[in-house]
Amino acid sequence: MLYSRITWLIPLAFTLVGFGSSIKSATAQTTYPFEAVYDTEATLRPIPNRSNVFEIFVSGTNPDAPYGLTNFTSTNNYGQLDPGTGVLTFGPDPATLGLEGPFGRDEFFGSSDDSLFGSSSATALLDLQNFTLSGSGTVNITGGTGRFSGAIGTLNFFENDELNPDPTAPTRGRAILSGFFQVPEKVPEPRTNLALVGVGVTGAGFLLRQRRLRSAGKS
Repeated sequence: MLYSRITWLIPLAFTLVGFGSSIKSATAQTTYPFEAVYDTEATLRPIPNRSNVFEIFVSGTNPDAPYGLTNFTSTNNYGQLDPGTGVLTFGPDPATLGLEGPFGRDEFFGSSDDSLFGSSSATALLDLQNFTLSGSGTVNITGGTGRFSGAIGTLNFFENDELNPDPTAPTRGRAILSGFFQVPEKVPEPRTNLALVGVGVTGAGFLLRQRRLRSAGKS
């Protein structure tokens, strides 16, 4: 009888150990709110032999940006202007406009190893009478480095630029960003397995003591 109880406890203890291991590998999400205003420069580079199609580059700075992400760049985005409405639509995938080239990339970074990266899409209104450009869109965060490794999230942005009469010169403006991103974080469970093994050992010891007491009573 004692032997059967002990053999029942042994696989139970190992089952609990395995369960503890699965808890240890569980993940949680740390959420980081993000709000910032960047001073920006944007350049629209015409695509040869394609009317009203552009490759778009944007850079921005803010020395007080959260998490030390004082700079951002948006490179290799592709846009098309509707001359009838003045609406410029752009995104990261050149194939949508029948083009070949690198996929667009956005990156937020600073002086540390922490960074965020992803891609953006937006719609803007080009007002040639007042020499302004205003637009809005989203930045889809798909990764990062440093403490933001594995980040995902969405940042919304609004931008207002003043156009330069020289079409080859960059436009200057301000981009307002808000949203949040999440970073996976391991949940440490360093004592779980040891504690669960202790449950099995304690149970076996209890049964052994019961057996000794019964033997002593009979003698």
